[in-house]
Amino acid sequence: MSVLAKFRGPETSIDDQIESFATDRVPAGKRWPIPAISVVLLGNATAMFFFSFGAQQAFLVGWPTMLAPIGYFFVGAIVIGMLTMRMASREGLSQGLISRGLGFGARGAAVTSFIYAVNFIFYFLYEGTIVSHAIARYFGIPVSSFGGTIIFASLGLITLALVWRGMNAMSFLQSWGFPIFVVLLAVALIKLQSTPGAEPVGPSGWAATAATGGSGLLAAFSLANGQMIFQGLMATDYGRFAAKHIRYRGTASIMVLELVPMFAIIFLGAYLGSSLVGSLGREAAMDPGLMFVDIMGLLGVVFVVITQIRINVMNLYGGSITLASGFDVIAHFRPGRPWWMFLVWAFGVVFYAFNVINHLGTFLQVAGVLTNTWVLIILADYFVCRRWLGLGRTEQIEFREDEVRAWNPCGLLSLGTAVVVGGVCIVIGGDTANLASFVAMFLGPVLHVILTRATGGRYYSPDPDRSVTAEAR
Repeated sequence: MSVLAKFRGPETSIDDQIESFATDRVPAGKRWPIPAISVVLLGNATAMFFFSFGAQQAFLVGWPTMLAPIGYFFVGAIVIGMLTMRMASREGLSQGLISRGLGFGARGAAVTSFIYAVNFIFYFLYEGTIVSHAIARYFGIPVSSFGGTIIFASLGLITLALVWRGMNAMSFLQSWGFPIFVVLLAVALIKLQSTPGAEPVGPSGWAATAATGGSGLLAAFSLANGQMIFQGLMATDYGRFAAKHIRYRGTASIMVLELVPMFAIIFLGAYLGSSLVGSLGREAAMDPGLMFVDIMGLLGVVFVVITQIRINVMNLYGGSITLASGFDVIAHFRPGRPWWMFLVWAFGVVFYAFNVINHLGTFLQVAGVLTNTWVLIILADYFVCRRWLGLGRTEQIEFREDEVRAWNPCGLLSLGTAVVVGGVCIVIGGDTANLASFVAMFLGPVLHVILTRATGGRYYSPDPDRSVTAEAR
């Protein structure tokens, strides 16, 4: 294989490119080399969100305390991504499909697919909001006006068209988009030195802007915890295209190649935010859509638009994959994977109009409880219940409706219990709310292992009445 071939996916029919195996296994002959998968993931690694994340970490706890939650994020994402990607590559299945066999059943997995889809809708909204803010600020359009909503909707449709052909389209976009991103980022860092009101400061000047102490550190860890799981999970959507017999060091390599540029952006976000907080204020210094326009003017708008397109193709793609697998079971409805991107786009437009983005903190707490618990239940099912305790198959995991239960109570009861406990923690508020995702993600998988062991793994088998019906046919 030539060097260039390692950065490209295999030859694939137009139909397979469009559908992207949203409701089936990825065949062995359609797997991608590790470098090619890593190129696609560069779009996620350099998302504008991580400028915001870095600034927020700096404002919460300052330097060097912020290294603790960021280090936890880095190590945890590698471990989670390495495990989930290894599992998905062996099976060639998306998280939505693999959840059917791993603890939730066919219809139960549809519920978790919708949980996963909410994450993509929100991040599509978040990234789209950043670029809408940039355009609105430069041209003097009120951000929350009808004009702002039109900007958001129009850019979303353009992005949707660019990712119609799935992984192949994203590989092309990231290949040419990343070098442009690097050049424009370098321009921004140079121009920062002469930006009126800006005071470029090194790490020693990255100070917390609120009361420090245990509460700030818990909040920083809570934010890192939600991202740690989600990044490992998101990488799995692409890791299912990795070679079936890829080793853990291979999946860990994919995660490292994604996380190194991501963490460079996080630290640059802390640098930019701390340098601009005096002139822009805390909220604007965490909004790349505002800060880059202040630094670069019209070129800043171009920078934000290009970056937003590179990440939102991934949000639309991921959302369409999980919605396709969910509705495939719930409604037996298969309009084609790309059409589900319109649903992600439509929700994003509605939520933008109602300023849902202003509730980022609450969303991350709730999403952390739901998503983290679900992912760790899947991992516990695969690595503990199946591979260690031998309660189910460890190869060719069942995922078709006639192969699995409609509802597996072990996973669903464990998820439901953990979510209720986590929800109570969020309602209590304060430091307890920041612990919610940690409590839920520990309780859920423990309960699942106990219930699966207690029932002898019998809920892995299809419903008896469904088996009889299948045999009759």
